[in-house]
Amino acid sequence: MNPLNLLPRPAPRSRHFDPLKRGYRIAGGGYANLLDLPPEYRGSSRQVCGLWPFSSGSGAPLAGAPLGQQMITGQVVGLDHFGAFEEGLIPNPSVYFMSNPALGKSTAVGKMCLWLAYRGVPSMYLGDVKGEHVLRTRKADGKVNRLGSGRGYLNPLDPGGSAGAVERLTGTLREEVARGAHEQRKALMMALITVSRESKPSEQEDLILGRALEILYDRHDGVPLVRDLEKLIAEAPEDLRTVVLDRGDMDRYLDATDALRTSLIGIATGSGPLGDMFSRHTTEQLDMTRSVCFDLSALPDTQPQKQAAGLLACWSVGFEAVNTAQILADAGLEPRRNYNIVLDEFWRALRVGRGIVDKADSLTRLNRNEGVGQMMISHTLKDFEAVADETDRAKAKGFVERCAMVVLGGLGAKELSEVEHFRRLTRQEKRRVESWADVKKITTNQHGRTAPYGRGKFLVKLGQAPGIPVQMKLTGVEDEISDTNTRWESLRKQGASTEEIEREIFGEEGQDNIGGADSAAA
Repeated sequence: MNPLNLLPRPAPRSRHFDPLKRGYRIAGGGYANLLDLPPEYRGSSRQVCGLWPFSSGSGAPLAGAPLGQQMITGQVVGLDHFGAFEEGLIPNPSVYFMSNPALGKSTAVGKMCLWLAYRGVPSMYLGDVKGEHVLRTRKADGKVNRLGSGRGYLNPLDPGGSAGAVERLTGTLREEVARGAHEQRKALMMALITVSRESKPSEQEDLILGRALEILYDRHDGVPLVRDLEKLIAEAPEDLRTVVLDRGDMDRYLDATDALRTSLIGIATGSGPLGDMFSRHTTEQLDMTRSVCFDLSALPDTQPQKQAAGLLACWSVGFEAVNTAQILADAGLEPRRNYNIVLDEFWRALRVGRGIVDKADSLTRLNRNEGVGQMMISHTLKDFEAVADETDRAKAKGFVERCAMVVLGGLGAKELSEVEHFRRLTRQEKRRVESWADVKKITTNQHGRTAPYGRGKFLVKLGQAPGIPVQMKLTGVEDEISDTNTRWESLRKQGASTEEIEREIFGEEGQDNIGGADSAAA
């Protein structure tokens, strides 16, 4: 008997059929009773990279704030610039956020900041032009310093915490803080004058201002104001006339100082382009043990000079306060603390005039100090096109290149081509980020309202490694403090006053603080 006759034959109506796991069960079909397993080898992705067919980007690290889920694997992603730096994933604790408007940049920033607050790291929002971080700061037991439109004031000549630090320190550290405070006040005044004029002061005015500040602090009791500085220059003290090189000619002195005095009068009286927010004593001093938010939402977008001046002033005061706190910690007079500095919409300050980028660069380089992290936020790299000078524009883009961690939300193809100058992007990564920027795609959020498809979706790039696509997830508390528009709008429709709205959103304590700032300013 032929054993092949025992094998089942295919149905006569079909000449084509699929093989089984062991081959075709027909005569000559190669059917195998014993299936040998193929040899298996194990190697790293670097050794067998050409044999590994799957490409889903980086994994899901757990090194910081719980952002959400990895969009491909569904794993939980925990990441922030402090955690990534401590785990050795990036060389310095800095992150740059970039996406189209209304896609959740500020919410993602706030999520990281709340996690850092839980870790005991205060966040310093150095210029919140939209008021997006106010409620979040209060929720983290921080302070809100409101500036502009009579709500609050910042005296650019106020030494702040450096005055108390000088009294506590001795030796070279004392001299370092005193000299640093003087340079900070001079740099801030030069920046404000630059913004006011839309041009850089002359070298002679730089020398006059520096020497006038030294004389003023030697003679003045208490904290001087800008009007005291202008008055001192008008008095023409002998030490100042020596700097001017007037050769005994008062007319020569007046010619050299008239333009500077005019700028100072505009700042001191509030009659200049910068308004009156620098004309009085500082309303709220910084508390370096708590988070702080400089609320500049009272300065409208139609007044870019005021916004730029407010941002530069907040940067200057904030960075100087951090530097002083670090020196006190070096001397063993204060505990060592980490600080997280948030620069939101920082490009607005860079668009005013030549020289502002250099001053901003000198301020932001303090983030290299041990224990200080930095977050920078803008819409796209096109924001830097507002910087008129080509050299300044290149320096401004260098801020982004120095950030070790880049978080991309929905962006167009042209913006991504600019990003590729400093971060490698695969074709799939570009397609994914572009799809998040597609305004034709809509979805429904947890409140039942339509929302952009790309809201809450981000691609996290750690150096040049493959990106991590993340769908951000919010807790109930985070959602409440990140979505204040509906509460504001509903109260507004009910005819509530501004005070009632602020009391509802910020609470009784927050409303008392707001009123206290206004009353102190009055």
